[in-house]
Amino acid sequence: MERVAPSGEPPARARRAPWADRAFALLAQGAAWLTLALLAGILLSLFFGALPAIRQFGLGFFVSTEWDPVQERFGGLVMIYGTLMSSFIALLVAVPVSFGIAVFLTELSPRWLKRPLGVAIELLAAVPSIVYGMWGLLVFGPILATYVQQPLQSWTAGVPVLGTLFSGPPVGIGLLSAGMILAIMVIPFVASVMRDVFETTPPMLRESAYGLGSTTWEVVSKVVLPYTKTGVVGAIMLGLGRALGETMAVTFVIGNFNQLDSVSLFQAANSITSALANEFAEAGEGLHQAALIYLGLVLFFITFVVLAASKLLLSRLRRGEGART
Repeated sequence: MERVAPSGEPPARARRAPWADRAFALLAQGAAWLTLALLAGILLSLFFGALPAIRQFGLGFFVSTEWDPVQERFGGLVMIYGTLMSSFIALLVAVPVSFGIAVFLTELSPRWLKRPLGVAIELLAAVPSIVYGMWGLLVFGPILATYVQQPLQSWTAGVPVLGTLFSGPPVGIGLLSAGMILAIMVIPFVASVMRDVFETTPPMLRESAYGLGSTTWEVVSKVVLPYTKTGVVGAIMLGLGRALGETMAVTFVIGNFNQLDSVSLFQAANSITSALANEFAEAGEGLHQAALIYLGLVLFFITFVVLAASKLLLSRLRRGEGART
């Protein structure tokens, strides 16, 4: 017969196999330390691989546009500029479109359309990047040149800033094309995360706002967005990280041109990932290989800065919410 504690409650059962709990805790802790060790190992390997280029070029690597493997003169400004500009264009296009998709799926879409449309958007994320690259080169590039680039050049001809921004040969290859392809690739990720985040808003808040006579835009802007803004920022940073690290699709459409003749969006350019994909296999040991590894180290630093900035922004948003409450 089971003994009853003085309080009337049955005694807690004795914990069985306490060694299993300790083993599980050690395995979990070991997995966390293994992740940090891998990150440190990657960083150290990049640093030591790039050390000859760091010693040779120093910080001048970031401001030099010369890339001459024959003369062993290397500068990474063209690739850094191409990476940042193409990612900025991608976010400039992808964030509003993704926001509109998420709002439609959560607030406006009929039930019969919500699931198939959501599945179709998620399936776009499963398309290989090389397929996006080939489609961008063979299909999207000519369409962009005929129906976007040529009209933009005719409309902005003679305008001081826009005329320079949209100058260059309208052939569908360059920074604008790379940014648009990246935007198409990023939209499924950002839209899916935003949709899931918007659906976490309590239905009572939505219904109360609609009951007070709010429009759909007022519900989204004054109820849904304030409640889910940290998740929205996280979705945008996820899209930015995806755009910064993309390789094959950008390689097909950016032009792989290692010179910075102008700031035109139609100008062929290069990116860090594209330069690594095109040249690393053929680069011999020495400054050429070290310069490419230096570019990889720069890309690692850029992604680290983006991640740190997003964490800092999210923490400030959370502190602001705590201060208001």
